[in-house]
Amino acid sequence: MFLLLKGGEVYSPKYIGKMDILTCNEKIIKIEKNINLKDLPDISSIDVSGYIIVPGFIDQHVHIAGGGGEGGPATRTPEINLTDLTKAGITTVVGLLGADGITRSMSELLAKSRALEEEGLTTYIYTGAYELPTRTLTNSVRSDIAIIDKVLGTGEIAISDHRSAQPTVEDLTKLAAEARIGGLLGNKPGIVHLHVGDGIRGLTPVIDIVKNTEIPITQFIPTHVNRNSHLFSQALEFLKMGGRIDLTSDIKPDENSKTALTPANAIKKIIENNISIDNVTMSSDGNGSIPVFDENKKLVKVMVGSTLTLYRDLKEIITQGILPLESAIKIITENVAKVLLLYPKKGCIKENSDADFVILDKNLNISSVIAKGQFMIKFNEIVKRGMFE
Repeated sequence: MFLLLKGGEVYSPKYIGKMDILTCNEKIIKIEKNINLKDLPDISSIDVSGYIIVPGFIDQHVHIAGGGGEGGPATRTPEINLTDLTKAGITTVVGLLGADGITRSMSELLAKSRALEEEGLTTYIYTGAYELPTRTLTNSVRSDIAIIDKVLGTGEIAISDHRSAQPTVEDLTKLAAEARIGGLLGNKPGIVHLHVGDGIRGLTPVIDIVKNTEIPITQFIPTHVNRNSHLFSQALEFLKMGGRIDLTSDIKPDENSKTALTPANAIKKIIENNISIDNVTMSSDGNGSIPVFDENKKLVKVMVGSTLTLYRDLKEIITQGILPLESAIKIITENVAKVLLLYPKKGCIKENSDADFVILDKNLNISSVIAKGQFMIKFNEIVKRGMFE
């Protein structure tokens, strides 16, 4: 099946002008100024002149099988639906467990990942949960990463959080070594995706490992680093050391975290410190619980994270003039693909790359979403829903 997108303004994410894009099944096979294939059978030609075409979004932190549970069984969040992702422009997703590695299982996470793949998305997972020793499929982080196709690394491992297993530097070093070797054996990134809480230690354990062992700094991807100013200051230093950080969308100052930074303000500070955004990504923490604790660490309320915040906050970075579209869009496309070793298959619009696109209208709103060459949303109409939606 051929799909021809005619006359869109294409950001690859670099702006390459008004182009036609021809896809066949799941791949981009040609990008040119004018492609005329009217005599080709089984071709669907769509006029997208006046629209902007960007790569499909990659969200590397979504609780696809549900999360939460910090307030008991009733606070467990449900599994995600296909359209929760596609309405957010997400065509590639990485699923993970969180605080609950007891009533949630790695088998459940893997099955949900495969279900979303069958429904049209590209999916991966991390092995593990908050705790150490962590949850696995094969009783080994190393072997999970090396031999299970969907597993890219381990996470989300909690540090500097009252809900963590309080891992020592030695614990984290051994885990990172396991993940690294698994990645080498399986040709995977083997990253350690770290949930960083609001504890005073922040990134100190990770920085200790980088300074005092042979584990490279790129083995770690700390997320939620914009949750308070102390942690974000450490994150800036981590970037200067050659590390990579992951911002979380929908974080903003409130009564429980007065010094939290919105993604827009975080990016502004990164630019003010003359740091490249090439090592900066953003994820949504979608479908995970957002627990609110009082000063005694007692749960007050629980909310559910939304994947829709990913592009909403990215759009704010653009409309506030903090970054132009072609630079900002990298934070949820190309940069993430490079962290996950999926580039140039994912995260870009190039010949031989996967046919994943988000089509934006003139106001930068999501109009259409194409995953692996198939419309998920077509000019604001949902054309593909999940099995039970």
